[in-house]
Amino acid sequence: MPDREHNVVLLGAPGAGKGTQAKMLSNELTVPHISTGDILRGAVAAGTELGAQARGYMDRGELVPDELVIAIARERLAQRDCAQGFVLDGFPRTVAQAEALGEVMDELERDPLIAVNLTVDEDEIVRRLSGRRLCRGCEGIFHIDDEGVEDGGECPDPDCDGELYQRSDDRPEAIRERLQVYRRQTQPLIDYYGERGLLVNVSGMGGPEEIAAAVLAAVRGRG
Repeated sequence: MPDREHNVVLLGAPGAGKGTQAKMLSNELTVPHISTGDILRGAVAAGTELGAQARGYMDRGELVPDELVIAIARERLAQRDCAQGFVLDGFPRTVAQAEALGEVMDELERDPLIAVNLTVDEDEIVRRLSGRRLCRGCEGIFHIDDEGVEDGGECPDPDCDGELYQRSDDRPEAIRERLQVYRRQTQPLIDYYGERGLLVNVSGMGGPEEIAAAVLAAVRGRG
């Protein structure tokens, strides 16, 4: 018997592991993992009319308007590979986008969304992000706690001798500012889904597999 339809919106602060969990969940449910960038790039690559409009904004370095993003999202979610569901990562970002997405779901006669909010302590997010080091050669990402790397050190990849560095926005003071911005922008969205009974909070503390199991249980538990 096929699994029921699972339409998931994944929410979480920078460093909460949202991208990793979105990929793991989509693999487990065998449904597409879709980000805002994927939606826009896919429409542009397909040469659709909406994609051509979006490309104009992107080529000028401008934000694609909400109405166009929603129209492209509708086009993507109506495709056959989304028939049993999808995992949205990074979209919607605002209550207005969430309301429009809800209308799209109604138009497509889809099952209700579930919004999974990954919750992680601020100090843990700062530890995760401030410990990241990037390689100037292979562009790999490493962590001082996992690989024992340090600024100016050599890339641990045996096939690369690039230098490691820390991004300026991965410094603790910058991370805490990013988290404040995230909370201001995203709390209304969390409240929106919570008021409609569509929100489930899942702890993002622990190992990736442990968190993935909790996310999967939360999603399937809403069936």
